[in-house]
Amino acid sequence: MWEETIKIDGPYNFDSVLDRHQPDPLKQVNLEQRSIRVPIFIDDRPHVVDVKAIGTIDQPTFHLSGKNEADKAVLIQRIAEIFQWNIPLKRIHQYFQQTDLKEIFQTFIGTPLILDFDLFGSITKCIIHQQINMKFAYTLTERFVKTFGFEIDGLWFNPQPETVAALTVEQLRKIKMSGRKAEYIIDFAREIVDHGLDLEALKRESDEEIFHRLTKVRGIGKWTVENFLLFGLGRPNLFPMADIGIQNALKKLYQLERKPTNEEMAHYIKGWEPYLSYASLYLWRSIE
Repeated sequence: MWEETIKIDGPYNFDSVLDRHQPDPLKQVNLEQRSIRVPIFIDDRPHVVDVKAIGTIDQPTFHLSGKNEADKAVLIQRIAEIFQWNIPLKRIHQYFQQTDLKEIFQTFIGTPLILDFDLFGSITKCIIHQQINMKFAYTLTERFVKTFGFEIDGLWFNPQPETVAALTVEQLRKIKMSGRKAEYIIDFAREIVDHGLDLEALKRESDEEIFHRLTKVRGIGKWTVENFLLFGLGRPNLFPMADIGIQNALKKLYQLERKPTNEEMAHYIKGWEPYLSYASLYLWRSIE
């Protein structure tokens, strides 16, 4: 058993992190205790790390604990990556005080761009969520994980590529997944297992190279790659113009009578680089 206390620079709103995870039935979130349990793979070994906020937005402090002392350092490093504790949100906040997003950044100060817990799960979740409503997306993802994943200390872990690559379409159809979506998920897993797609290695690639590599896989299009770049890898300068939520937030911000055109959006975002991902995040929050 190990424990560690981590202090980072503020502002950082961990309660907004918990709010994002709360609707997901697979996540173990305790709003009163300000805590969340995180499933992590280290060299294919599963671990559970408990993260609890004990500080404030201005002085964020966290208590971490786990069972495997030998992997403590790498687990803390991965937790810091997931929750983006190394990103200077104060600098980003100050940057946007000179833009049209000033009031939104003041209202939601310290909202971090947090990552999904594992890269393979990040993309399989996106494939599952394609073209279905959010309620059923959560339900279908929960069925997928609880049928083909595994549980440790009451916490569910996503099935890994080797497991999914060995599945049949018929097995996924039994959990009410469409045949086409089942094919996509199996094909993606086999791309990793049989053809050497290395998701960890993508961290070192440019956004353009990742788009080129992943869109070669059947069932992975622009929307899925943008989500992976944002919430799998935490890329800081991405603005998904086709996202309806972004369009509605801009319509509200600029009091437009209809959704903005691509030309209008291209004009708006000129002053928001190199932090377009944070502009996207705060615009989403402004219409929640």
